[in-house]
Amino acid sequence: MTQPNAEQTEYWNVLSGPKWVEFADMIDSQIAPIGLRAIDAAGAREGERVLDVGCGCGQTSIELGRRVGSEGEVLGVDLSGPMLEDARRRAAEAGHGHVRFERDDAQVRAFESGAFDLAFSRFGVMFFEDSVAAFANIRGAMAGGGRLTFVCWQEIGRNPWMVVPAMSAAKHVELPPRPSEGGPGPFAFADEQYVAGLLEQAGWGSVEHESIEVDMGIGEGRDLEETVSFLLQMGPAGAALREAGDEIRAAAQETALADLAPFFVEGALRMPSAAWLFTARTSG
Repeated sequence: MTQPNAEQTEYWNVLSGPKWVEFADMIDSQIAPIGLRAIDAAGAREGERVLDVGCGCGQTSIELGRRVGSEGEVLGVDLSGPMLEDARRRAAEAGHGHVRFERDDAQVRAFESGAFDLAFSRFGVMFFEDSVAAFANIRGAMAGGGRLTFVCWQEIGRNPWMVVPAMSAAKHVELPPRPSEGGPGPFAFADEQYVAGLLEQAGWGSVEHESIEVDMGIGEGRDLEETVSFLLQMGPAGAALREAGDEIRAAAQETALADLAPFFVEGALRMPSAAWLFTARTSG
């Protein structure tokens, strides 16, 4: 029997996870403002129990832990062993013993019924093999009146921070095919009505969404060359260049430097982004 999310498990442990750990500070700096908007919307209160789905290297889990205080609890769940190791280190350094991390799949994990008051995710819910099953499983772990809050990317065309490096790489190497419609991937939840439908099928109520559109600062405090090198190792560009030789990589770097230079302002790339912020509730 095939394990659910087997491809994503391999991807986040073997290919992408180690890269995220290597660049964790840059990635966190880039997407932290969106994550904080979502955490504010979630309204985590002192003493609450929180599930952080796809917690990655733990930045959101630690912030949620700060908000619920030592009387509360945060469980960060992720598929990636390398990222969770980094998350545990960060939580220990922050002195947050009430923030725990476990390697598991929120789609199929046998959560205790009523274990959480809030489920949260910053860009971690777009990678399920069966999204309805996953959201239903998470709902089953919530106490009465439990809340769900997450952010997911809007369509790729509204996120040039991903498009421009990919198009730079595409001038030198073939890009990987896009994930199939409805399949897991960073832009799987681009259609807000589709996402709302998934949540309703999974039994969530009071589903609402709003658009978050911000100019992200990418590579704060780093020079353009270092930031471009980072972007070419992530997302579609990174996948396309993973097996490329040094000559092709160097050519792609030069192209991307020229393509991204107009966005480099005051010590960082400033590029538009667009995400959806979803909230929902259980009954009771």
